[in-house]
Amino acid sequence: MAEPVLTIEHVMKKYESQTVLYDVSLQVHKGEVIVIVGPSGSGKSTLLRCINALEEIQNGEIRLGDQPIRSGAKDLPQIRQKIGMVFQSYELFPHLTVMNNILLAPMKAQHRQKEEVKAEAMTLLTRIGLADKADSYPRQLSGGQKQRVAIVRALCMHPEILLFDEVTAALDPEMVREVLEVILQLADQNKTMLIVTHEMQFARAVADRIILLEEGKIRDDTTPEEFFDHPKTELARRFLQSFEYSRTSKGDNQGLSDRPRIPSAQYS
Repeated sequence: MAEPVLTIEHVMKKYESQTVLYDVSLQVHKGEVIVIVGPSGSGKSTLLRCINALEEIQNGEIRLGDQPIRSGAKDLPQIRQKIGMVFQSYELFPHLTVMNNILLAPMKAQHRQKEEVKAEAMTLLTRIGLADKADSYPRQLSGGQKQRVAIVRALCMHPEILLFDEVTAALDPEMVREVLEVILQLADQNKTMLIVTHEMQFARAVADRIILLEEGKIRDDTTPEEFFDHPKTELARRFLQSFEYSRTSKGDNQGLSDRPRIPSAQYS
């Protein structure tokens, strides 16, 4: 089996006396899309933040390839350049234009030439229908447009893995689809991704694997077909019922294109 892009081994995360993640272990392989679902407060966002060392873990290890990810480590800034993270709150600098928001990190952290990054950014902005917004400021954009810009900013760092933390949570319903379509396009390009979402139809359309997290523990790790059509646990059944997920809607995906998934056998 090929070496995983990301390895999480026996990770525990505590906030004072409260344990948020219990003995979490997970491997992510190149080109794989893993969607993490679960009730609110189950540790989904915390897990993503631990991967990027935005939160310090109390036990276990997280590795990108063979590089340990540790809070405070000297090589952490270099490792973080390989991990693209998109938050639900966009995190765009309000005083910079769209283009300058995108240019900042590649030029400052990776010391790349402005014209090279600018050409790549414009190509990506064109692909997502925002080329005409390159000189606009974040305040002039809709929520969906801001989130798409945040995705382009992450992509321009050429990350080995992309983390998406509830990127549609702050959006109006009509803006959700435009962001999810961009992520579906990235999946079609075999980008390696870990996605936290409450959009169940989207999860089915995009995922190679579904991880069900509950009370800080992985309760299920399976294919989207198995998870949605034949849930193995009572917890999974209750969780799906809470979203009123209809199994008869397979292939509908709220208007999102269903795509053929790559079998996990590719990693053998």
